[in-house]
Amino acid sequence: MNAFGRIFRVTIFGESHGESVGINIDGIPAGLSLSVEDFLEDIERRKGGTQKGTTPRQESDLPIFKSGVFNNKTTGAPLTILFENNNTRSGDYAKQRAVPRPGHADFVASKKFGGFEDYRGGGHFSGRLTVCLVAVGVVAKKLLAATQSIKVAAAILEIGGEPDLEKGLQKAIDAKDSIGGIVECRVNNLPLGLGEPFFDSAESLLAHAVFAIPAVKGVEFGAGFAAAKMFGAEHNDAIIDESGKTKTNNAGGIVGGITNGNELIFRIAVKPTSSTPKEQQTLNWETNQIEKFSVKGRHDLCIALRVPVVLEAITAMVLTDLMLLEQRIPRILH
Repeated sequence: MNAFGRIFRVTIFGESHGESVGINIDGIPAGLSLSVEDFLEDIERRKGGTQKGTTPRQESDLPIFKSGVFNNKTTGAPLTILFENNNTRSGDYAKQRAVPRPGHADFVASKKFGGFEDYRGGGHFSGRLTVCLVAVGVVAKKLLAATQSIKVAAAILEIGGEPDLEKGLQKAIDAKDSIGGIVECRVNNLPLGLGEPFFDSAESLLAHAVFAIPAVKGVEFGAGFAAAKMFGAEHNDAIIDESGKTKTNNAGGIVGGITNGNELIFRIAVKPTSSTPKEQQTLNWETNQIEKFSVKGRHDLCIALRVPVVLEAITAMVLTDLMLLEQRIPRILH
């Protein structure tokens, strides 16, 4: 459903053009210092309108604490944070209600919920809700850094197959279309032993959470799909000391579903934005005819540009839950 985690349990809510979107986080240890200022850097990284290739829609996105914080410290009670939606243009979507966007959730959402869904801006399926995930990441990254000096960092590797990101973006601009990309996440100082086989292996949980990010279509750990072309002796990572450090890291820091103490490395594939000005064809469900279609409004040229901070957040969220399960993060911070 809309909740994830066992101890560090996250529930997301809201729609793109509703009054607000928000997050509820249960299981946060008491005593963690937390203020609005802690959220500003990562929220700014996620924002559209501030970099080439992102949507011009901008929201202030100042977090509004509704519960779980007192005197700038977490209380141990569930933390609820709201983000108001103020800069919406719902009319852009009312005009296209009869023609679901190819590649978007418009059609399946309407069928699943009988037409009662809030379709404005993609509703509950919108990338707008990733601001909530970023907020979770701020809390999780702060817990990981404060208790174990764990650092989570993600970056774009390529856009449209181009390591030169500007060149990749220009391809989309020249084509008057959207474009996809690949984002990599690396985590350092992770302890050995995180992960609960069988179904809650570290890879399983990370992949599960990663696919909650809108537009993610693939994930690979370490050597990933390249492993299918390798010999065993080439892929195996030789253990070189008692800590479990390996000579290579084709496993990406996870073996048998359990972290092995090496750097965690994985990558995700982000599809092109489905909302594109390029003329396409789609079904008009009022006339039951196929017709030409072009998306108007404010949309990202390349969603991948805004994904690194969201990927960091999702990763930190999963790892924090696993750390709490292993009792490596205390329930009260002093």
